[in-house]
Amino acid sequence: MKPLDFQSMSVDELWQIHEQVNRLLVERLASEKRQLEQRLSQLRGGLSSISSAEVARKPYPKVRPKYQNPSAPFQTWSGRGKTPRWVHELIEAGGSLDDLRIPETT
Repeated sequence: MKPLDFQSMSVDELWQIHEQVNRLLVERLASEKRQLEQRLSQLRGGLSSISSAEVARKPYPKVRPKYQNPSAPFQTWSGRGKTPRWVHELIEAGGSLDDLRIPETT
């Protein structure tokens, strides 16, 4: 196959080549993807119907808030995750977490 002289080609000819290359790439990539998915299915032992996200992680249950900002009651915190700024500020001001605790109702 002789090399193409792109410099001497018109825009239409270049565009046709671009479209042909694009179609060929889409077909080959789709084929490779199918082969890789089949191989992954074999490696999983037939568990391909279950996604890796479902296997890796279960949803967390809802957690009720344990702490509440006394000056802004709509701000609550369950005690999990990153400590909110308002909790830091109240503790630095001399308060304690027990001061922020929401009374348990049974």
